[in-house]
Amino acid sequence: MNRQWVSGDFVFVTPTKARALEANLAHPEDVVFTQRGSLGQVSLVPAKPFDAYLLSQSQMKLSVNPTVADSLFVFYSFTSYEQQKSIEDSTIQTGVPHINLGILREMAVPLPPLPEQRAIAAVLSDVDELIGSLEALIAKKRAIKQAAMQQLLTGRTRLPGFGGEWETRQLREVAVVTMGQSPPSASYNVVGDGLPLIQGKADIVGRNTIERIWTTSPSKRCARGDIVLTVRAPVGSVARASTDACLGRGVCGLSPLADGRFLYYALTQSEAGWEDVEQGSTFSAANSAHVSGFSVAVPADRLEQQAIAAVLTDMDAEIAALERRLDKTRAIKQGVMQQLLTGTIRLPIPDADTEDDHAHDA
Repeated sequence: MNRQWVSGDFVFVTPTKARALEANLAHPEDVVFTQRGSLGQVSLVPAKPFDAYLLSQSQMKLSVNPTVADSLFVFYSFTSYEQQKSIEDSTIQTGVPHINLGILREMAVPLPPLPEQRAIAAVLSDVDELIGSLEALIAKKRAIKQAAMQQLLTGRTRLPGFGGEWETRQLREVAVVTMGQSPPSASYNVVGDGLPLIQGKADIVGRNTIERIWTTSPSKRCARGDIVLTVRAPVGSVARASTDACLGRGVCGLSPLADGRFLYYALTQSEAGWEDVEQGSTFSAANSAHVSGFSVAVPADRLEQQAIAAVLTDMDAEIAALERRLDKTRAIKQGVMQQLLTGTIRLPIPDADTEDDHAHDA
């Protein structure tokens, strides 16, 4: 239910059971709704690979009258902000929040003429295909990068022109380690006064630190571009400091002595290795000795470190560019949906029946 089409690893019932529950069967082009739990989920039933699907008590279906509405258009309509808000506003809050068939039957769906519905659905479907292709390309690029990291950061694959030995170095030999320390809680604020406080995993998004809480009394600090490593539940998650910040006791800062980019990638590749140094019965933690003594493999030649880091940085830049394009495409889709599904913008339909040249509700 988290995609346009119903899909997944299904369990099955016997044909006899399915016939006994015929009213609960959804067929191709039916629109399926979650009625309890994750309200607002909407999916279409695909034509393949099954002829029918049995709905659980947590779902309900809408079978579209093809002479009045296009099922793909109805699907997009119910994923729009207005219809999602309508579902939210109609939720019964008693017990487990839910909606029901009675509520669904009473929901108004603005419908332009049928040819225009199909044209709108085709436009939005094309955008979804582009989004899907970008998502697949990003996943492929990430897999390629991960494979490259496994080869380049272990010395199994060497870049042209390099062939020297690799060395095992402790972090104290390749970086200045600064363990975090919580500043006085009275100094915390959310209005941007002082330095951002990095407390732990909650302050890391996409391998970069975020600004969530600030402190006017920073104790331990890191500089923009330093490596930030979580030392409490979980240990070993790696990020870059997006700005000068205060280090809370859930993290430490690493200021590299040589090529910081290489060390960053080496530590991301070594995250699983921190399982061996985790301690504590209530939560996992690593102290200064654990961090300073953690070992990473590095090429003896700094030029090779720089070359490896450059390759991986280029891959990251390519992935980031694709992610920005994906975000932009998603934003464009939302804007287009808002315009098309409300009739603010009308698509030209050369063969549309002039008698239906107005919108109506169904």
